[in-house]
Amino acid sequence: MSGGLAGTIAEVLRPVVRGELPVRLVVWDGSEAGPAGAPTVRLNSPAAIRRLLWAPGELGAAQAYVTGELDLDGDLNSALAHIWKVVRDRNLAGIRPTPALLAGVARIAKEAGALGAPPEPPASQAKVKGRLHSLLRDRAAISHHYDLSNDYYELILDPQMAYSSGYWTNHLEDSHAAEGYGLEDAQRDKLDLVCRKIGLKPGMRMLDIGCGWGSLSLHAAQHYGVDVVGVTLSVEQKAFIDRRIKERGLEGRVDIRVQDYREIPDGPFDAVASLEMGEHVGQKNYPVYAAALFNNVKPGGKVLIQQMSRHGKHPGGGPFIESFIAPDMHMRPVGETLGFLEDAGLEIEGVLGMRRHYVYTLEAWYERFEENHDAAVAMMGEEIVRVWRLYLVGALRSFAEGRMGVDQILSSRPE
Repeated sequence: MSGGLAGTIAEVLRPVVRGELPVRLVVWDGSEAGPAGAPTVRLNSPAAIRRLLWAPGELGAAQAYVTGELDLDGDLNSALAHIWKVVRDRNLAGIRPTPALLAGVARIAKEAGALGAPPEPPASQAKVKGRLHSLLRDRAAISHHYDLSNDYYELILDPQMAYSSGYWTNHLEDSHAAEGYGLEDAQRDKLDLVCRKIGLKPGMRMLDIGCGWGSLSLHAAQHYGVDVVGVTLSVEQKAFIDRRIKERGLEGRVDIRVQDYREIPDGPFDAVASLEMGEHVGQKNYPVYAAALFNNVKPGGKVLIQQMSRHGKHPGGGPFIESFIAPDMHMRPVGETLGFLEDAGLEIEGVLGMRRHYVYTLEAWYERFEENHDAAVAMMGEEIVRVWRLYLVGALRSFAEGRMGVDQILSSRPE
């Protein structure tokens, strides 16, 4: 059925989207609008309209999606890729609230029966309080994401539980990797690359800042013969790694602590690594983080960070990421990060761009996520799973379309 609420929405949004809707819109009243061959967006409840009224744009749409008030048929990755292509092709910028648009929005709200107080945020939305990047708030922000469930992360990550971009040697021009190369191989090759770059040798002491589930700490101790201190703010991660330390007979070789990077008492170490942790320290605190890298490595020692980069507005990743996934995160262009490291006294030795490697990694995580969808819903509930589908696909599109990057930065402390 054409017309109805879907027709009203299409009419009001025509000037905003510069033509026909980029999607097929199906509304709870049975009305439809938009091209038949486009991805189908379903508005299942007036609550979806109400959320978009109170939080226009990405946040309102994400809230409606994770609660099921808004849905997309078929593969979310393909749908978002199509929508972003339309945005680029039509050169659509931010929406400017003209009097005509505001009148049209009021018409939609009235026709939808969506007027009223703002809906409560979804239960999955982060709730962190306190001074930005204080010790307590940082612990709460990390706990929101990383203490979700070790068993749940095992459904998505590789067996080493590496939660950072892999290094896909089978995609390098000079690679002769065997067939069947996959996520586990790419993560192993990333860990080996890090260990080689920082020059690990038996008997050395290494510091792993933001050690996650211990993939690098355990790999370095087991395959390079070093003693490792790993720090994390996640209680769940420490419990997971401690079990693996016992399983692999690495007691006394790997020491995992629930400890802030600002509180490490026993440096300096022979080498330091920090994989995709610097994004969480914040812009104002980044000089403190860079100083911690410098102070915790011996003169002549190597420091390697792997870190995501981003240009333009939303250095935290955008309203959805900042509200549901990683509160208080801050990313910047890689050149600015190099400046912080140099100001701390480190000498830059090399930068490896790995944006395409993150595309391959996220594709593999998304594939595992969908394969284990039913188990994930049984474990975590539908809302959390919808949050994660949106998160994985949104990150995949951001790296695939160049809105985000990731780099390995190798530096050293001058002797």
